[in-house]
Amino acid sequence: MTILSGPHLWPASRAGATLTVDLAAIADNYRLLCGKVNAAVCAAVVKADAYGLGAEQVAPVLERAGAREFFVAHVDEGIALRKIVSAETRITVLHGPRPDAAAECVYFDLRPVLNSLDQVDLWKREALRQQSPLDAVLQVDSGMSRFGLSRKDVGDLADDPERLGGIRTNLIMSHLACADDPANPANEMQRQRFLEMAAMLPPAPLSLSASSGIFLGSAYHMGLVRPGAALYGIAPNTEAANPLKQVVRLQARVLQLRNVDVGEGVGYGLTYQPEGPRRIATVAVGYADGFSRQNGGTGCAWFGDIRLPIVGRVSMDSLALDVSAVPEALLHADMHVDLIGARRSVDDVAAAAGTIGYEILTSLGGRYYREYTE
Repeated sequence: MTILSGPHLWPASRAGATLTVDLAAIADNYRLLCGKVNAAVCAAVVKADAYGLGAEQVAPVLERAGAREFFVAHVDEGIALRKIVSAETRITVLHGPRPDAAAECVYFDLRPVLNSLDQVDLWKREALRQQSPLDAVLQVDSGMSRFGLSRKDVGDLADDPERLGGIRTNLIMSHLACADDPANPANEMQRQRFLEMAAMLPPAPLSLSASSGIFLGSAYHMGLVRPGAALYGIAPNTEAANPLKQVVRLQARVLQLRNVDVGEGVGYGLTYQPEGPRRIATVAVGYADGFSRQNGGTGCAWFGDIRLPIVGRVSMDSLALDVSAVPEALLHADMHVDLIGARRSVDDVAAAAGTIGYEILTSLGGRYYREYTE
């Protein structure tokens, strides 16, 4: 195992916690997903700085694992990514070209997703200005009411094909609203609607599925899939065991140990008041580090095989653990505990906080010492 240092503000010895990102696990997850979709192209979504884990470190690993198609959300994310991956890769910008960024898309070889007729018209004007046809993705709204051309918009394009003049449509895409719920009838409804709308547009490969959609079966794979969260170990649904490798480990430093007796409280509001004497550790991670306040009283950490409940409210820079179960000889200030790790996944942390793994990953803060392993 190779350990690579990541960007950080201070050395590991002074950091409140260490976030370790397993790049080899990301590559393995990508290869597992490729195996599930067979003939479909498996892209890699690295928006939001690779879901908070560092696109500069993650994207080259995915390219070495075989990824040639990358998706980001914003033009500037695409510009940054273009400096990281090779010229042989294609970068697609999900939010499409803004009026003042169309030329940048061309200069940095970014393919925009056209989500509205306004964006179609903008990209056509840019093609005329460049005096050359330009690649694009057309997104249709198959039922999520978020991004994409409406059924009326698609009809307008079908009635006036010249409106797409100068635009090479080399992908048509949509997005599933309920893919994490395999039994939801909305999945099949959207699939059928997507196929109907795509048939009205110029012939091109189709893409409907992101991470969870891949696990709905081959009918949803089509020409290209766009996994994001699955690359980083997030479970595709709750119906089956997670087949993906965990990617992150968060080890937090203990700052102080104290004894708390009956009648005493812990943290803001004194919301935790023990029924008997307890040993409490104050740990250097809080909500400013992306560890939600909702973990207070519901979440936990681990020290080896010992579960350590989070007690009281999570503060901005710290939280409290009940470490009474740890043998006294093993307790000391400056010890580390696992807030995310082998016994507590990102999805577990999300469940305790009443949210989803996506939000946990993308919220992990900038104060951690970051370590990358391959």
